Amino acid sequence: MKSLKVVFLGTPEFAKTSLEAIHQSRHEVVGVVTVADKASGRGQKVNQSPVKIFAVEHNIPVFQPEKLRNPEFLEELRMLNADIFVVVAFRMMPKILFEMPRMGTFNLHASLLPDYRGAAPINYAVINGEEKTGATTFFINEKIDEGNILLQEELDILPDENAGSLHDRLMEMGAGLVVKTLDGLADGSIKEKPQPQVEHPKNAYKIFKEDTRINWAKNSKEVHQFILGMSPYPAAFTTLKIGEEEKGLKIFGGKFEISEHGKPTGSLDISKNEFKIYTGDGIYFPLELQLEGKKRMNIKDFLNGFKSFEHITMA
Repeated sequence: MKSLKVVFLGTPEFAKTSLEAIHQSRHEVVGVVTVADKASGRGQKVNQSPVKIFAVEHNIPVFQPEKLRNPEFLEELRMLNADIFVVVAFRMMPKILFEMPRMGTFNLHASLLPDYRGAAPINYAVINGEEKTGATTFFINEKIDEGNILLQEELDILPDENAGSLHDRLMEMGAGLVVKTLDGLADGSIKEKPQPQVEHPKNAYKIFKEDTRINWAKNSKEVHQFILGMSPYPAAFTTLKIGEEEKGLKIFGGKFEISEHGKPTGSLDISKNEFKIYTGDGIYFPLELQLEGKKRMNIKDFLNGFKSFEHITMA
């Protein structure tokens, strides 16, 4: 059985799981490319990416170029003489890099392409209430997430599943798919095929802060899916007015009921026992929350933190 020499490019935990799977397979990881170390937090502690930490622990050469077109970096990578590059949760790559290996470069994407091209496929699959998603391996070309498909695998989205849970399940499934793809390419059993032509594929654009605000005028199911799709990160939020002060409130989960309430959408009823927010067609009950400046907590602890509720409204 043929073994391939692989250069792996990736950064977060999602990528590290695939790197680990390749390392445990019959294929050889000859180098890893990841993001530069960053100082963050109050103590400006230098953080290394999960991919780098794994590579260092297993004596795999690590490259952390600031610019992917750096001639010295490109020459060092060329000297590794890899058969193929594998990309999982990395960044945009120049043509000079992805065309370097003789077999090309393939990417793992957490959706069933051509749907949910873009930076946030897991979030949008949950937000849109999909019942199925999956993962795709495909050859990288100059268009984002549009290269020829190698393998795809489906995964059912569970009832009331949030993006975090789905992320973890796709991470494990995707790692297996990466190894299957390497095996198939090594054996010559995989034939790449163009992505299906879809007139209006669903998009998964990058999520910015302003995209995470909850629109309470939507129906309860849509609100619920939006909150699940943003949980635990980047987290859906709304704004409370507590006395004269406005504070952001992240909501990570809850439940809803459909009812004709006659209340303005986005208004609330809050007491020691209950927190209700009125939607377009019913009531949403937050169950996990985080008030700006506080830690994440369940609804009981959240409500116990207030002496009075008369001065709390939606901003």
